[in-house]
Amino acid sequence: MFMGEFQHNIDTKGRLIIPAKFRDELGAQFVITRGMDGCLFGYPLTEWQKLEKKLQSLPLTKKDARAFVRFFYSAATETELDKQGRVTLPLTLREYATLTKNCVIIGVSNRIEIWNEEKWQEFSAATAENFDEIAETMIDFDF
Repeated sequence: MFMGEFQHNIDTKGRLIIPAKFRDELGAQFVITRGMDGCLFGYPLTEWQKLEKKLQSLPLTKKDARAFVRFFYSAATETELDKQGRVTLPLTLREYATLTKNCVIIGVSNRIEIWNEEKWQEFSAATAENFDEIAETMIDFDF
């Protein structure tokens, strides 16, 4: 399970250190793609395969389903870590998530997310402000 928050810088070649805590669980090869809220999602191959099955079950006749799948898959890339524990992020993904220097890598259960530090701080502050209200709307979620 992925959890925690880590700050790292992305270099001019688009290389980003993945926290040591996440490396083993990601595996030798993993998938990174566009995520929600302007971040990137990173999945171990086993989790990616589970997600693929769900995405394949979406109805081809629904315009929103087709658009989502196209957008999600078109930037997906199978990648691996170099000897220094870095991943090279393609320009398409860096531009999507506005990754230029300061990044935040967070663990979110079965995936990692890679955020522009400023975007993460804004998202985190807004969520913290409304955390109680958000929790109340999750009626099926029982602590």
